[in-house]
Amino acid sequence: MDKNMLADLDSLPEADKHRMSVMIDQLQIRDSLRMYNSLVERCFSDCVDTFKHKSLQKQEETCVRRCAEKFLKHSMRVGMRFAELNQGAATQD
Repeated sequence: MDKNMLADLDSLPEADKHRMSVMIDQLQIRDSLRMYNSLVERCFSDCVDTFKHKSLQKQEETCVRRCAEKFLKHSMRVGMRFAELNQGAATQD
């Protein structure tokens, strides 16, 4: 966020600040759920081959674990890169 935008937020009435905070929280929850659903869908479709057993086979379980780890590492790296770019853009202002 640039400095002007932060100054604009500070000038808002308390009720509007609260509404903005609630809206941001809702967006973060939505994005977290979207990421979780994407993780589950991707790893399940990549790793689970059959439905012959009611629990995951050892190979499927290992695949799901690796898939989830890769997905989360990738998401963290993208988030870090986004923060770097955002910080770079803020220092240019």
